[in-house]
Amino acid sequence: MRDVAALAGVSHQTVSRVLNGHESIRDATRERVQRAMDELNYRPNRAARALVTARSRTIGVLSTSAAALYGPVSSINAIQDAGREAGYYIAVAQLADLTPAGIEAGIDHLLAQAVEGIIVIAPQEVVLEQVAAARIGVPYITLQSGTASIDRELSVDQVAGARAATRHLIDLGHRTIAHLAGPLEWFEAQARRAGYEQELAAAGLPVPVVLHGDWTAEFGYRSSLQLLAGREVTAVFTSNDQMALGVYHAAHELGRTIPGDLSVVGFDDIPEAAHFWPPLTTVLQDFTVLGRGSVERLVAEIEGGAEATGTSIQPDLVVRASTAAPR
Repeated sequence: MRDVAALAGVSHQTVSRVLNGHESIRDATRERVQRAMDELNYRPNRAARALVTARSRTIGVLSTSAAALYGPVSSINAIQDAGREAGYYIAVAQLADLTPAGIEAGIDHLLAQAVEGIIVIAPQEVVLEQVAAARIGVPYITLQSGTASIDRELSVDQVAGARAATRHLIDLGHRTIAHLAGPLEWFEAQARRAGYEQELAAAGLPVPVVLHGDWTAEFGYRSSLQLLAGREVTAVFTSNDQMALGVYHAAHELGRTIPGDLSVVGFDDIPEAAHFWPPLTTVLQDFTVLGRGSVERLVAEIEGGAEATGTSIQPDLVVRASTAAPR
């Protein structure tokens, strides 16, 4: 820092203020210091600054193996972008297993890095229960809705999204609407099934078929070969877009046209959904808004703002060409 100060012709305190984004620094001085930093290839030493300021400026992300799926990956990318813009480093700990010991090890790994807050991306209640019981001593926010974390969640209203998808099919005139759900232990799968069943009940319709899968196109394909063998089912609501892709595959093999013989609605609105043929009607979750919002709320609390409270974001139904009135 003293080398930068000497080259820029300022004090090392001025360099420190530039690094910390101090508003009192004039633009010309800031530019001169930045040029000196670039010329010397200077980068602030995070560990040294943490010793001086007693702050790590690090946010931890506690995730499960689900982090390989589109939604969690998108949220983590948004968290990293928002964290960097706010001057925070993002440390990610992926849980090796969902036992109490495994979850505690993940939490300890983050706390050992002196994180100032934690964002939890985990679809299982057992993880949120363990986090709530651990008394980790730093603020945290969860991106899933569970009973153990309801006061500290920032989540998408999964029930509302599922109801909107099911209501769309009912309004088109469908009366036998099957559902391909996600794994039983996932919050999202439970909530989307609940929304589907609530909307059918509100319309006075029975629940014909619910099959719990693993989020994959392979499950959507295999289960639909049997599901669509008869002609009773005229519409399928799948709990994510990958399973909807499998439904497309099975329908094609069975000679069922979409949407002529079968309407299909997915959930998530992955980037490829608009390029299915026909383009997929689906429920949009804005994972970027979710990820960036979690950082904003957590940073506000870390830096002295009000404690975060439970908030639910409303999803949007994106109507494309995979749904139509039944013949």
